[in-house]
Parts: sequence; C-alpha cells; structure tokens
Amino acid sequence: MRVAALVLGLLATAVSSVSATALTYKLEANEKACFYAQVEQQNAKVAFYFAVQSGGSFDVDYSVTGPNEKAILDGTKERQGDFVFTAQVPGEYRFCFNNEMSTFAEKLVDFEIAVENEQRAQLPSKQGASPEQASALEESIFKLSAQLSTISRNQKYFRTRENRNFSTVRSTERRIFNFSIIEGLMMVSMAALQVFVVRFFFQGARKGYV
Repeated sequence: MRVAALVLGLLATAVSSVSATALTYKLEANEKACFYAQVEQQNAKVAFYFAVQSGGSFDVDYSVTGPNEKAILDGTKERQGDFVFTAQVPGEYRFCFNNEMSTFAEKLVDFEIAVENEQRAQLPSKQGASPEQASALEESIFKLSAQLSTISRNQKYFRTRENRNFSTVRSTERRIFNFSIIEGLMMVSMAALQVFVVRFFFQGARKGYV
C-alpha cells in the first residue's frame, strides 16, 4: 500500500473571502492519498467535489475527517460526489481517496476543495443610496455568484461525462483490436494446421490412409 499526503495551499480571494483548490491526481493501484485543508474560522462553509475521470470502473473510496478525528463524510466505490458541510471546529481537515480495492487499475481523480466564510463581504455603499437599494444589489450579486457556481459545476459534470465516454471508446477500440489480432492468428494457425494434416496424409507411406 502506498500512501500519499499533500497539504493544500488554498488560494484566497479578497473580494468574496473564498479559498479554493482544484487538482487532478493520478491515484495508483493500492494507493491511499490524503489532502489537507486548513479552516481558520468557526462555522465556515466547506465545499468538496470530486469525479473519477478514468480508470477501472470509474469508482473510488473517499473520506473526510475533521481536526478532532471525527468522520464527516465517507463512501465506497463512488464515481463522483458534490458536498457542502459546515466546519464547526477550526483546524485541519483531511480529504482522502482510497484505491486499495484495485489491484492493477490506476484512477485519475479531479477534485476541488473550497472554504467560504459565512460572513458576507460588505459592499461599499454609494453616497445617498438607501439601505434597501444596497440590500437589493447585494442579493443580486450573490444570486449571480450562485448561478455562476451552478454553471461551473455543470461544466465539470459534462467534462466528466465526456472523459468517461472517451475512455470507454478507447477501451472498446483496444478490445476490438486485440480480438482482431487473436482472430487473425487463429485463422493463420488453422490454415497451417490444415496444410500440415493434408501433407501428412499424402506424404510417402501415409498415402494408404486416404
């Protein structure tokens, strides 16, 4: 069993107070890989998304563990997942992928970890603007942000579907090619065997067997 552990340096954006990391990792056979994200504030929203792009049956075991070693999420033989949970305790959160059930197949896993504080950023108000106008503007901006997030996740979903279909096509082509090679070798072997049998019956003293 090979275990990989990486600490994620989350990229913070000052405007939306969101930190996120998106990676693609090749999970070898019999390997367990863990990634760590630091949550600084209590009750921060943590979004966790993953999808198996290629390898085996496109499935992997996963688990999410909090700083107090309490299991938050876990699953076996999942193709993809999209979760949001509240980090009630600040500290280091562990996100692990397990491919120990595969003996030969390696998996290509796309995943994203995003940490967002519940406290919204205060937008600068224009002089003379009413609080109702500022509130309506904030709500519109947050709705647009949520819609953009939905579009981004849909794009990831379609990308995963495309990669899986392409992997299936390549696997089918490889099987057809291997089957054609085996069929050609069998035909050549049968032809050679028939020639040998005919020569055996018509050779020298063996003619009396005809």
